[in-house]
Amino acid sequence: MTPKETKLKLEMRKLKILEKDLEEKFILGSGKGGQKVNKTASCVYLKHHPTNIEIKCQKTRSRELNRYYARKALVERIKELTQQELSEKQKLIFKIRKQKKKRSKKAKEKIKTEKQARAKTKKQRQKPDILD
Repeated sequence: MTPKETKLKLEMRKLKILEKDLEEKFILGSGKGGQKVNKTASCVYLKHHPTNIEIKCQKTRSRELNRYYARKALVERIKELTQQELSEKQKLIFKIRKQKKKRSKKAKEKIKTEKQARAKTKKQRQKPDILD
C-alpha cells in the first residue's frame, strides 16, 4: 500500500467511512482513450449508503487509480458537508448570542430619540382637533 493510500484510509477512518458502507461498481468508460477505454470497465462508480453520495470517476485508464480517486473525491465531498453543517451551527450560535446580548446605553438612547422623532412626525400627520 502506498503512502497516499494509507493517508486516505486514515482520513476515511476519521470521517467514519467504512468499506462495508460503500457500493462499488466498475462500468465501461467513455470519452478519450480509444479502444482501451471502450472495452475495459475502468470507470469506478461509488455510492456511500449512509449519505447517499454517488461518485463516478474516470480520470485515468487504470482501474486501481480510479478507485483511489473516487474514494478521495468521496472524502472531500463528506468533508464539505461537515464543514457546511459546522458553519451553519456557528451562525445559529452567533445569532442567538446577538439576540440575547443587552444593548449599550448609547444604543438605547439612539433608539429612544429615533422613536420620539417618528412619534413627532406621526403626530403632525393627524388632523387638527376642532376644540383647539
